[in-house]
Amino acid sequence: MFKLFASAIATTVLTGSAHAEFNLHILHTNDIHSRIEAINKYDSTCDAEGEAAGECFGGVARLKAAIDAKRSELGETVVVLDTGDPFQGSLFYTTYKGAAEAEFMEAIGYDAMAVGNHEFDDGPEGLAGFIDGVSFPVVSGNIDVSQSNVLAGKVMDHIVVEVAGEKIGIVSALAVDTVETSSPGPSVVFHDEIESLKADVAALEAAGITKIIALTHVGLPKDLDIAAQVPGIDVIIGGHSHTLMSNDDDTTPAYPTMVDGTPVAQAYAYSKYLGHLTVTFDDAGNVTAVTGDPILLDASVAPDTAVLARVTEMGAPIEKLKARVVSDSAAVIDGSREMCRAMECPMGNLVAEAMLDRVKDQGIQIAIQNGGGLRASIDAGKVTMGEVLTVLPFQNTVATFQLTGSDIIAALENGVSKIDEGAGRFPQVAGLKYSFDATAETGKRISDVLVKEGDAFVPLDEAKVYGVVSNNYMRSGGDGYDVFETKAMNAYDFGPGLETVVADYLAANQPYQPFTDGRITAK
Repeated sequence: MFKLFASAIATTVLTGSAHAEFNLHILHTNDIHSRIEAINKYDSTCDAEGEAAGECFGGVARLKAAIDAKRSELGETVVVLDTGDPFQGSLFYTTYKGAAEAEFMEAIGYDAMAVGNHEFDDGPEGLAGFIDGVSFPVVSGNIDVSQSNVLAGKVMDHIVVEVAGEKIGIVSALAVDTVETSSPGPSVVFHDEIESLKADVAALEAAGITKIIALTHVGLPKDLDIAAQVPGIDVIIGGHSHTLMSNDDDTTPAYPTMVDGTPVAQAYAYSKYLGHLTVTFDDAGNVTAVTGDPILLDASVAPDTAVLARVTEMGAPIEKLKARVVSDSAAVIDGSREMCRAMECPMGNLVAEAMLDRVKDQGIQIAIQNGGGLRASIDAGKVTMGEVLTVLPFQNTVATFQLTGSDIIAALENGVSKIDEGAGRFPQVAGLKYSFDATAETGKRISDVLVKEGDAFVPLDEAKVYGVVSNNYMRSGGDGYDVFETKAMNAYDFGPGLETVVADYLAANQPYQPFTDGRITAK
Protein backbone atom coordinates (compact mmCIF):
# COMPACT_ATOMS: atom_id res chain seq x y z
CA MET A 1 0.00 0.00 0.00
CA PHE A 2 1.11 3.60 0.45
CA LYS A 3 1.26 6.51 2.79
CA LEU A 4 -1.03 9.45 2.09
CA PHE A 5 -0.03 13.05 2.58
CA ALA A 6 -2.94 15.51 2.64
CA SER A 7 -2.78 18.38 0.18
CA ALA A 8 -2.11 20.82 2.99
CA ILE A 9 1.08 18.93 3.83
CA ALA A 10 2.13 19.14 0.21
CA THR A 11 3.22 22.73 0.79
CA THR A 12 6.20 21.51 2.82
CA VAL A 13 9.47 21.09 0.91
CA LEU A 14 10.48 17.44 0.95
CA THR A 15 13.93 16.31 1.93
CA GLY A 16 15.83 13.07 1.68
CA SER A 17 17.56 11.12 -1.04
CA ALA A 18 15.90 9.71 -4.14
CA HIS A 19 16.70 6.60 -6.11
CA ALA A 20 18.57 7.11 -9.38
CA GLU A 21 15.79 5.28 -11.21
CA PHE A 22 12.31 4.36 -10.09
CA ASN A 23 9.82 2.03 -11.80
CA LEU A 24 6.23 2.75 -10.83
CA HIS A 25 3.50 0.25 -11.71
CA ILE A 26 0.14 1.97 -12.13
CA LEU A 27 -2.83 -0.39 -12.01
CA HIS A 28 -5.95 1.48 -13.03
CA THR A 29 -9.64 1.23 -13.78
CA ASN A 30 -12.23 3.68 -15.01
CA ASP A 31 -15.97 3.84 -15.59
CA ILE A 32 -16.79 0.59 -13.81
CA HIS A 33 -20.41 1.75 -13.78
CA SER A 34 -21.58 -0.61 -11.05
CA ARG A 35 -20.59 -3.79 -12.89
CA ILE A 36 -20.23 -5.54 -9.55
CA GLU A 37 -21.09 -8.87 -11.12
CA ALA A 38 -19.18 -10.31 -14.06
CA ILE A 39 -20.26 -9.13 -17.50
CA ASN A 40 -20.84 -10.81 -20.85
CA LYS A 41 -19.63 -9.73 -24.27
CA TYR A 42 -22.41 -7.14 -24.39
CA ASP A 43 -21.17 -5.53 -21.14
CA SER A 44 -24.31 -6.62 -19.28
CA THR A 45 -24.56 -9.09 -16.39
CA CYS A 46 -23.19 -12.51 -17.21
CA ASP A 47 -25.36 -15.41 -16.06
CA ALA A 48 -24.35 -18.72 -14.49
CA GLU A 49 -24.48 -20.46 -17.85
CA GLY A 50 -22.06 -17.94 -19.32
CA GLU A 51 -19.73 -18.30 -16.35
CA ALA A 52 -19.75 -22.08 -16.72
CA ALA A 53 -18.92 -21.71 -20.41
CA GLY A 54 -16.00 -19.37 -19.66
CA GLU A 55 -17.69 -16.45 -21.42
CA CYS A 56 -17.66 -13.90 -18.59
CA PHE A 57 -15.37 -10.92 -17.99
CA GLY A 58 -14.56 -8.62 -15.10
CA GLY A 59 -16.65 -8.10 -12.03
CA VAL A 60 -15.23 -6.98 -8.70
CA ALA A 61 -14.27 -10.50 -7.59
CA ARG A 62 -12.15 -11.01 -10.71
CA LEU A 63 -10.75 -7.48 -10.39
CA LYS A 64 -9.74 -8.17 -6.78
CA ALA A 65 -7.95 -11.37 -7.78
CA ALA A 66 -6.08 -9.70 -10.64
CA ILE A 67 -4.90 -6.78 -8.51
CA ASP A 68 -3.84 -9.04 -5.64
CA ALA A 69 -1.80 -11.13 -8.08
CA LYS A 70 -0.04 -8.05 -9.47
CA ARG A 71 0.70 -6.75 -5.98
CA SER A 72 2.20 -10.10 -5.06
CA GLU A 73 4.28 -10.15 -8.23
CA LEU A 74 5.48 -6.55 -8.22
CA GLY A 75 5.74 -5.72 -4.52
CA GLU A 76 5.71 -2.19 -3.13
CA THR A 77 6.08 -0.34 -6.44
CA VAL A 78 2.35 -0.64 -7.22
CA VAL A 79 -0.28 2.07 -6.95
CA VAL A 80 -3.95 1.25 -7.66
CA LEU A 81 -6.04 4.11 -9.05
CA ASP A 82 -9.53 4.70 -10.41
CA THR A 83 -10.56 7.67 -12.53
CA GLY A 84 -14.21 7.81 -11.57
CA ASP A 85 -17.72 6.62 -12.37
CA PRO A 86 -17.98 3.48 -10.28
CA PHE A 87 -21.60 4.63 -9.87
CA GLN A 88 -24.63 3.97 -12.13
CA GLY A 89 -25.24 1.17 -14.58
CA SER A 90 -26.58 -1.91 -12.81
CA LEU A 91 -29.21 -2.95 -10.31
CA PHE A 92 -26.48 -2.99 -7.65
CA TYR A 93 -26.37 0.78 -7.92
CA THR A 94 -30.15 1.05 -8.08
CA THR A 95 -30.37 -1.05 -4.92
CA TYR A 96 -27.44 0.20 -2.84
CA LYS A 97 -26.80 3.73 -4.19
CA GLY A 98 -23.00 3.59 -4.00
CA ALA A 99 -22.65 1.50 -0.84
CA ALA A 100 -21.81 -1.63 -2.83
CA GLU A 101 -19.23 0.23 -4.89
CA ALA A 102 -17.65 1.64 -1.74
CA GLU A 103 -17.51 -1.76 -0.04
CA PHE A 104 -15.89 -3.54 -2.96
CA MET A 105 -13.44 -0.78 -3.88
CA GLU A 106 -12.37 -0.75 -0.24
CA ALA A 107 -11.93 -4.54 -0.32
CA ILE A 108 -9.85 -4.29 -3.49
CA GLY A 109 -7.66 -1.69 -1.84
CA TYR A 110 -7.62 1.32 -4.13
CA ASP A 111 -5.06 3.97 -3.29
CA ALA A 112 -6.94 6.96 -4.75
CA MET A 113 -9.91 7.78 -6.95
CA ALA A 114 -11.01 10.71 -9.09
CA VAL A 115 -14.57 12.00 -8.98
CA GLY A 116 -16.63 11.06 -12.04
CA ASN A 117 -19.73 12.87 -13.19
CA HIS A 118 -22.05 10.01 -12.25
CA GLU A 119 -20.95 10.25 -8.64
CA PHE A 120 -23.39 13.18 -8.58
CA ASP A 121 -26.35 11.23 -9.98
CA ASP A 122 -27.95 11.24 -6.53
CA GLY A 123 -26.70 14.73 -5.73
CA PRO A 124 -23.77 15.70 -3.51
CA GLU A 125 -25.26 13.49 -0.78
CA GLY A 126 -24.61 10.36 -2.85
CA LEU A 127 -20.94 11.18 -3.30
CA ALA A 128 -20.57 12.18 0.34
CA GLY A 129 -21.96 8.84 1.49
CA PHE A 130 -19.53 6.99 -0.75
CA ILE A 131 -16.54 8.95 0.51
CA ASP A 132 -17.55 8.22 4.09
CA GLY A 133 -17.48 4.52 3.23
CA VAL A 134 -13.90 4.34 1.95
CA SER A 135 -10.49 4.96 3.47
CA PHE A 136 -8.73 6.03 0.27
CA PRO A 137 -8.74 9.69 -0.84
CA VAL A 138 -11.16 10.99 -3.46
CA VAL A 139 -9.67 13.77 -5.58
CA SER A 140 -10.96 16.44 -7.96
CA GLY A 141 -9.13 19.73 -8.31
CA ASN A 142 -11.47 21.74 -10.52
CA ILE A 143 -14.58 21.45 -8.35
CA ASP A 144 -15.09 23.72 -5.38
CA VAL A 145 -17.20 21.95 -2.76
CA SER A 146 -16.53 24.42 0.05
CA GLN A 147 -20.09 25.74 -0.15
CA SER A 148 -21.62 22.26 0.12
CA ASN A 149 -22.79 21.33 3.59
CA VAL A 150 -22.28 17.64 2.80
CA LEU A 151 -19.09 17.63 0.68
CA ALA A 152 -16.97 20.38 2.21
CA GLY A 153 -13.65 18.93 3.30
CA LYS A 154 -14.29 15.53 1.72
CA VAL A 155 -12.92 16.03 -1.82
CA MET A 156 -9.24 16.95 -2.07
CA ASP A 157 -7.72 19.24 -4.70
CA HIS A 158 -4.50 17.26 -4.90
CA ILE A 159 -2.68 14.72 -2.76
CA VAL A 160 0.73 13.16 -2.28
CA VAL A 161 1.10 9.42 -1.81
CA GLU A 162 4.22 7.49 -0.92
CA VAL A 163 4.99 4.41 -3.00
CA ALA A 164 8.08 2.37 -2.14
CA GLY A 165 9.62 5.44 -0.49
CA GLU A 166 8.90 7.76 -3.41
CA LYS A 167 6.45 10.65 -3.13
CA ILE A 168 3.95 10.82 -5.98
CA GLY A 169 1.68 13.81 -6.51
CA ILE A 170 -1.84 13.25 -7.80
CA VAL A 171 -3.98 15.95 -9.42
CA SER A 172 -7.40 15.57 -10.94
CA ALA A 173 -10.11 17.21 -13.05
CA LEU A 174 -13.75 16.45 -13.81
CA ALA A 175 -15.59 17.41 -17.01
CA VAL A 176 -17.22 20.80 -16.52
CA ASP A 177 -20.37 19.69 -18.35
CA THR A 178 -21.19 17.51 -15.34
CA VAL A 179 -23.73 20.21 -14.49
CA GLU A 180 -25.64 18.98 -17.58
CA THR A 181 -24.96 15.25 -17.43
CA SER A 182 -25.54 14.72 -13.72
CA SER A 183 -26.89 16.50 -10.62
CA PRO A 184 -24.10 18.24 -8.67
CA GLY A 185 -26.43 21.05 -7.62
CA PRO A 186 -25.64 24.74 -7.13
CA SER A 187 -23.29 24.21 -4.18
CA VAL A 188 -20.66 22.51 -6.34
CA VAL A 189 -18.78 25.05 -8.46
CA PHE A 190 -16.81 23.96 -11.53
CA HIS A 191 -13.65 25.63 -12.83
CA ASP A 192 -11.79 25.20 -16.10
CA GLU A 193 -10.05 21.83 -16.17
CA ILE A 194 -6.76 22.97 -17.67
CA GLU A 195 -6.34 26.09 -15.54
CA SER A 196 -7.15 24.15 -12.37
CA LEU A 197 -4.68 21.41 -13.23
CA LYS A 198 -1.98 24.01 -13.86
CA ALA A 199 -2.59 25.49 -10.40
CA ASP A 200 -2.49 22.13 -8.64
CA VAL A 201 0.65 21.05 -10.48
CA ALA A 202 2.30 24.34 -9.48
CA ALA A 203 1.37 23.76 -5.83
CA LEU A 204 2.91 20.29 -5.87
CA GLU A 205 6.05 21.47 -7.64
CA ALA A 206 6.44 24.27 -5.09
CA ALA A 207 6.41 21.56 -2.44
CA GLY A 208 9.20 19.70 -4.18
CA ILE A 209 7.11 16.98 -5.78
CA THR A 210 8.70 15.94 -9.07
CA LYS A 211 6.52 12.95 -10.05
CA ILE A 212 2.92 13.92 -10.83
CA ILE A 213 0.01 11.80 -12.10
CA ALA A 214 -3.22 13.34 -13.36
CA LEU A 215 -6.34 11.26 -12.68
CA THR A 216 -8.91 12.75 -15.04
CA HIS A 217 -12.54 12.20 -15.87
CA VAL A 218 -12.84 14.34 -18.98
CA GLY A 219 -12.56 11.93 -21.94
CA LEU A 220 -9.64 11.09 -24.20
CA PRO A 221 -9.80 14.15 -26.53
CA LYS A 222 -9.58 16.49 -23.52
CA ASP A 223 -6.82 14.36 -22.00
CA LEU A 224 -4.77 14.88 -25.14
CA ASP A 225 -5.31 18.64 -24.83
CA ILE A 226 -4.24 18.51 -21.18
CA ALA A 227 -1.10 16.61 -22.05
CA ALA A 228 -0.20 19.31 -24.57
CA GLN A 229 -1.13 22.31 -22.43
CA VAL A 230 -0.27 21.48 -18.82
CA PRO A 231 3.46 21.23 -18.19
CA GLY A 232 4.61 19.26 -15.20
CA ILE A 233 2.18 16.34 -15.53
CA ASP A 234 4.17 13.16 -16.02
CA VAL A 235 1.33 10.70 -16.64
CA ILE A 236 -2.39 11.04 -17.42
CA ILE A 237 -4.72 8.22 -16.42
CA GLY A 238 -8.12 9.02 -17.85
CA GLY A 239 -11.74 8.00 -18.07
CA HIS A 240 -15.19 9.23 -19.10
CA SER A 241 -14.93 8.31 -22.81
CA HIS A 242 -14.73 4.54 -22.15
CA THR A 243 -11.86 4.27 -24.61
CA LEU A 244 -10.10 0.98 -25.13
CA MET A 245 -6.45 1.77 -25.71
CA SER A 246 -4.38 -1.20 -26.78
CA ASN A 247 -1.18 -2.14 -28.55
CA ASP A 248 -2.70 -5.36 -29.94
CA ASP A 249 -5.49 -3.76 -31.95
CA ASP A 250 -4.82 -1.34 -34.80
CA THR A 251 -8.34 0.08 -34.49
CA THR A 252 -7.70 1.49 -31.00
CA PRO A 253 -5.44 4.29 -29.80
CA ALA A 254 -2.06 3.09 -28.58
CA TYR A 255 -1.62 2.27 -24.89
CA PRO A 256 -0.32 4.68 -23.85
CA THR A 257 -0.72 7.45 -26.41
CA MET A 258 2.20 9.88 -26.12
CA VAL A 259 1.67 13.65 -26.39
CA ASP A 260 4.82 15.77 -26.15
CA GLY A 261 6.43 13.06 -24.04
CA THR A 262 3.43 12.62 -21.72
CA PRO A 263 1.77 9.17 -21.70
CA VAL A 264 -2.04 9.10 -21.72
CA ALA A 265 -3.78 5.85 -20.78
CA GLN A 266 -7.34 4.58 -20.31
CA ALA A 267 -8.73 1.05 -19.93
CA TYR A 268 -12.20 0.83 -21.53
CA ALA A 269 -14.92 0.41 -18.88
CA TYR A 270 -17.19 -1.94 -16.90
CA SER A 271 -14.29 -3.75 -15.14
CA LYS A 272 -13.51 -5.71 -18.30
CA TYR A 273 -9.87 -4.61 -18.30
CA LEU A 274 -7.27 -3.71 -15.70
CA GLY A 275 -4.87 -1.08 -16.98
CA HIS A 276 -1.20 -1.70 -16.18
CA LEU A 277 1.22 1.10 -17.03
CA THR A 278 4.86 0.87 -16.01
CA VAL A 279 6.56 4.26 -15.81
CA THR A 280 10.29 4.77 -15.24
CA PHE A 281 11.39 8.02 -13.59
CA ASP A 282 14.95 9.33 -13.37
CA ASP A 283 16.42 11.04 -10.32
CA ALA A 284 14.91 14.41 -11.36
CA GLY A 285 11.41 12.96 -11.77
CA ASN A 286 11.50 12.87 -15.56
CA VAL A 287 9.78 9.98 -17.36
CA THR A 288 12.45 8.04 -19.22
CA ALA A 289 10.44 4.99 -20.27
CA VAL A 290 6.84 3.81 -20.30
CA THR A 291 5.37 0.43 -21.21
CA GLY A 292 2.17 -1.50 -20.70
CA ASP A 293 -1.17 -2.74 -21.97
CA PRO A 294 -4.60 -3.36 -20.49
CA ILE A 295 -5.11 -6.82 -19.01
CA LEU A 296 -8.28 -8.55 -20.21
CA LEU A 297 -10.04 -9.98 -17.17
CA ASP A 298 -11.50 -13.05 -18.84
CA ALA A 299 -12.18 -16.57 -17.59
CA SER A 300 -8.46 -17.18 -17.14
CA VAL A 301 -8.64 -14.95 -14.04
CA ALA A 302 -10.32 -16.89 -11.23
CA PRO A 303 -12.55 -14.61 -9.11
CA ASP A 304 -11.63 -14.00 -5.48
CA THR A 305 -13.83 -16.43 -3.54
CA ALA A 306 -14.55 -14.21 -0.55
CA VAL A 307 -15.56 -11.22 -2.67
CA LEU A 308 -17.61 -13.45 -4.96
CA ALA A 309 -19.52 -14.82 -1.97
CA ARG A 310 -20.31 -11.30 -0.81
CA VAL A 311 -21.47 -10.31 -4.30
CA THR A 312 -23.85 -13.26 -4.27
CA GLU A 313 -25.14 -12.31 -0.84
CA MET A 314 -25.77 -8.69 -1.83
CA GLY A 315 -27.40 -9.79 -5.07
CA ALA A 316 -30.23 -11.62 -3.32
CA PRO A 317 -32.41 -8.52 -2.68
CA ILE A 318 -32.05 -7.56 -6.33
CA GLU A 319 -34.24 -10.47 -7.19
CA LYS A 320 -36.87 -8.78 -5.04
CA LEU A 321 -36.33 -5.56 -6.95
CA LYS A 322 -37.32 -7.32 -10.14
CA ALA A 323 -40.72 -7.98 -8.58
CA ARG A 324 -41.27 -4.31 -7.71
CA VAL A 325 -44.31 -2.77 -9.41
CA VAL A 326 -43.31 0.43 -11.21
CA SER A 327 -46.46 1.32 -13.13
CA ASP A 328 -49.69 0.17 -14.68
CA SER A 329 -50.45 -0.26 -18.37
CA ALA A 330 -53.91 0.17 -19.84
CA ALA A 331 -53.20 -2.38 -22.57
CA VAL A 332 -50.51 -4.69 -23.88
CA ILE A 333 -47.37 -2.80 -24.91
CA ASP A 334 -46.41 -4.70 -28.05
CA GLY A 335 -42.68 -5.21 -28.29
CA SER A 336 -42.74 -8.25 -30.54
CA ARG A 337 -39.75 -8.92 -32.72
CA GLU A 338 -41.88 -9.17 -35.84
CA MET A 339 -43.39 -5.73 -35.34
CA CYS A 340 -40.54 -3.70 -33.84
CA ARG A 341 -38.02 -4.75 -36.50
CA ALA A 342 -40.28 -3.83 -39.41
CA MET A 343 -42.62 -0.97 -38.49
CA GLU A 344 -43.63 1.49 -35.82
CA CYS A 345 -44.43 -0.44 -32.67
CA PRO A 346 -45.90 0.58 -29.30
CA MET A 347 -42.80 -0.52 -27.37
CA GLY A 348 -40.56 1.43 -29.71
CA ASN A 349 -42.64 4.54 -29.14
CA LEU A 350 -42.51 4.03 -25.37
CA VAL A 351 -38.73 3.65 -25.21
CA ALA A 352 -38.00 6.44 -27.69
CA GLU A 353 -40.39 8.85 -25.95
CA ALA A 354 -38.92 7.96 -22.55
CA MET A 355 -35.39 8.69 -23.77
CA LEU A 356 -36.40 11.96 -25.34
CA ASP A 357 -38.33 13.05 -22.27
CA ARG A 358 -35.30 12.37 -20.06
CA VAL A 359 -32.96 14.67 -22.03
CA LYS A 360 -35.31 17.20 -23.62
CA ASP A 361 -33.91 19.95 -21.37
CA GLN A 362 -30.46 19.37 -22.91
CA GLY A 363 -31.47 20.63 -26.34
CA ILE A 364 -32.25 17.17 -27.69
CA GLN A 365 -35.00 16.93 -30.32
CA ILE A 366 -34.80 13.42 -31.76
CA ALA A 367 -34.67 9.91 -30.29
CA ILE A 368 -33.64 6.80 -32.24
CA GLN A 369 -33.83 3.31 -30.71
CA ASN A 370 -32.97 0.07 -32.49
CA GLY A 371 -35.90 -2.33 -32.68
CA GLY A 372 -33.60 -5.25 -31.89
CA GLY A 373 -32.90 -3.75 -28.49
CA LEU A 374 -36.54 -4.40 -27.54
CA ARG A 375 -36.82 -7.99 -26.43
CA ALA A 376 -40.37 -8.50 -25.18
CA SER A 377 -43.85 -7.13 -24.76
CA ILE A 378 -45.44 -6.03 -21.50
CA ASP A 379 -48.90 -7.29 -20.57
CA ALA A 380 -51.78 -5.06 -19.53
CA GLY A 381 -52.07 -4.36 -15.83
CA LYS A 382 -49.33 -4.00 -13.25
CA VAL A 383 -45.85 -3.46 -14.71
CA THR A 384 -42.90 -4.81 -12.71
CA MET A 385 -39.27 -3.84 -12.92
CA GLY A 386 -38.60 -7.42 -13.97
CA GLU A 387 -40.82 -6.91 -17.02
CA VAL A 388 -38.98 -3.72 -17.94
CA LEU A 389 -35.68 -5.57 -17.57
CA THR A 390 -36.98 -8.35 -19.82
CA VAL A 391 -37.73 -5.76 -22.51
CA LEU A 392 -34.35 -4.03 -21.99
CA PRO A 393 -31.90 -6.67 -20.71
CA PHE A 394 -28.68 -5.22 -22.09
CA GLN A 395 -27.93 -2.55 -19.48
CA ASN A 396 -27.62 0.00 -22.25
CA THR A 397 -27.21 3.58 -21.16
CA VAL A 398 -28.58 6.76 -22.65
CA ALA A 399 -26.31 8.48 -25.17
CA THR A 400 -26.68 12.05 -26.43
CA PHE A 401 -24.91 13.73 -29.32
CA GLN A 402 -25.41 16.06 -32.27
CA LEU A 403 -25.74 15.17 -35.94
CA THR A 404 -26.41 17.06 -39.13
CA GLY A 405 -29.72 16.43 -40.84
CA SER A 406 -27.93 14.58 -43.64
CA ASP A 407 -26.30 12.24 -41.13
CA ILE A 408 -29.67 11.58 -39.50
CA ILE A 409 -30.99 10.54 -42.90
CA ALA A 410 -27.95 8.27 -43.31
CA ALA A 411 -28.73 6.71 -39.95
CA LEU A 412 -32.33 6.07 -40.97
CA GLU A 413 -31.15 4.56 -44.25
CA ASN A 414 -28.99 2.16 -42.28
CA GLY A 415 -31.96 1.38 -40.08
CA VAL A 416 -34.14 0.18 -42.94
CA SER A 417 -31.33 -1.32 -45.01
CA LYS A 418 -31.91 -4.89 -43.84
CA ILE A 419 -35.61 -4.86 -43.10
CA ASP A 420 -36.10 -7.89 -45.33
CA GLU A 421 -33.78 -9.83 -43.01
CA GLY A 422 -35.61 -8.81 -39.85
CA ALA A 423 -32.44 -7.10 -38.64
CA GLY A 424 -32.47 -5.39 -35.26
CA ARG A 425 -31.31 -2.07 -36.65
CA PHE A 426 -34.80 -0.90 -37.61
CA PRO A 427 -35.19 2.65 -36.17
CA GLN A 428 -37.96 3.36 -33.69
CA VAL A 429 -38.15 7.13 -33.18
CA ALA A 430 -39.54 10.07 -31.23
CA GLY A 431 -39.54 13.73 -32.23
CA LEU A 432 -39.26 12.50 -35.81
CA LYS A 433 -41.42 11.15 -38.62
CA TYR A 434 -40.24 9.33 -41.73
CA SER A 435 -41.41 7.15 -44.61
CA PHE A 436 -39.55 4.28 -46.21
CA ASP A 437 -39.85 2.10 -49.29
CA ALA A 438 -38.46 -1.36 -48.59
CA THR A 439 -38.48 -2.19 -52.32
CA ALA A 440 -36.25 0.73 -53.28
CA GLU A 441 -32.50 0.54 -53.71
CA THR A 442 -30.63 0.28 -50.41
CA GLY A 443 -29.48 3.74 -49.39
CA LYS A 444 -32.40 5.40 -51.17
CA ARG A 445 -35.32 4.11 -49.14
CA ILE A 446 -35.98 7.04 -46.78
CA SER A 447 -38.25 9.98 -47.62
CA ASP A 448 -40.50 12.59 -46.03
CA VAL A 449 -38.40 13.10 -42.92
CA LEU A 450 -39.97 15.56 -40.49
CA VAL A 451 -38.66 16.78 -37.15
CA LYS A 452 -40.72 18.25 -34.35
CA GLU A 453 -40.05 21.90 -33.64
CA GLY A 454 -42.35 23.37 -31.02
CA ASP A 455 -45.78 21.85 -31.54
CA ALA A 456 -45.37 21.19 -35.28
CA PHE A 457 -43.44 18.82 -37.51
CA VAL A 458 -41.34 20.51 -40.19
CA PRO A 459 -39.09 19.12 -42.94
CA LEU A 460 -35.66 18.04 -41.76
CA ASP A 461 -32.91 20.44 -42.84
CA GLU A 462 -29.95 18.39 -44.05
CA ALA A 463 -27.51 21.19 -43.22
CA LYS A 464 -28.84 21.84 -39.71
CA VAL A 465 -27.36 20.30 -36.58
CA TYR A 466 -29.83 18.46 -34.36
CA GLY A 467 -29.60 17.02 -30.86
CA VAL A 468 -30.09 13.24 -30.82
CA VAL A 469 -30.54 10.68 -28.06
CA SER A 470 -29.96 6.98 -28.51
CA ASN A 471 -28.35 4.18 -26.52
CA ASN A 472 -24.63 3.59 -26.02
CA TYR A 473 -24.66 0.42 -28.13
CA MET A 474 -25.88 2.29 -31.18
CA ARG A 475 -23.66 5.28 -30.44
CA SER A 476 -20.62 3.02 -30.59
CA GLY A 477 -21.58 1.81 -34.08
CA GLY A 478 -23.76 -1.13 -33.10
CA ASP A 479 -26.34 -2.42 -35.59
CA GLY A 480 -24.49 -0.69 -38.42
CA TYR A 481 -24.93 2.83 -37.02
CA ASP A 482 -21.39 3.80 -37.95
CA VAL A 483 -22.56 7.34 -38.57
CA PHE A 484 -23.29 7.68 -34.84
CA GLU A 485 -19.75 6.64 -34.02
CA THR A 486 -17.91 8.60 -36.69
CA LYS A 487 -20.01 11.72 -37.21
CA ALA A 488 -21.43 12.43 -33.74
CA MET A 489 -20.53 15.81 -32.29
CA ASN A 490 -20.38 16.58 -28.55
CA ALA A 491 -21.17 12.96 -27.77
CA TYR A 492 -21.92 11.83 -24.25
CA ASP A 493 -22.59 8.12 -24.14
CA PHE A 494 -23.02 7.19 -20.54
CA GLY A 495 -26.17 8.49 -19.01
CA PRO A 496 -28.51 6.53 -16.76
CA GLY A 497 -29.53 2.99 -17.59
CA LEU A 498 -32.17 2.76 -20.29
CA GLU A 499 -34.29 0.42 -18.18
CA THR A 500 -34.35 3.01 -15.38
CA VAL A 501 -35.32 5.76 -17.79
CA VAL A 502 -38.22 3.69 -19.14
CA ALA A 503 -39.38 2.62 -15.67
CA ASP A 504 -39.35 6.23 -14.50
CA TYR A 505 -41.32 7.33 -17.55
CA LEU A 506 -43.91 4.60 -17.02
CA ALA A 507 -44.24 5.61 -13.38
CA ALA A 508 -44.79 9.24 -14.32
CA ASN A 509 -47.41 8.38 -16.92
CA GLN A 510 -49.54 5.70 -15.32
CA PRO A 511 -51.78 4.19 -16.27
CA TYR A 512 -49.69 4.09 -19.44
CA GLN A 513 -51.65 4.02 -22.68
CA PRO A 514 -49.70 2.23 -25.46
CA PHE A 515 -50.01 3.83 -28.89
CA THR A 516 -48.87 4.21 -32.43
CA ASP A 517 -49.49 7.46 -34.28
CA GLY A 518 -48.18 7.04 -37.81
CA ARG A 519 -44.70 8.46 -37.19
CA ILE A 520 -43.23 5.69 -39.37
CA THR A 521 -44.92 4.99 -42.71
CA ALA A 522 -44.18 2.23 -45.19
CA LYS A 523 -44.74 3.08 -48.84
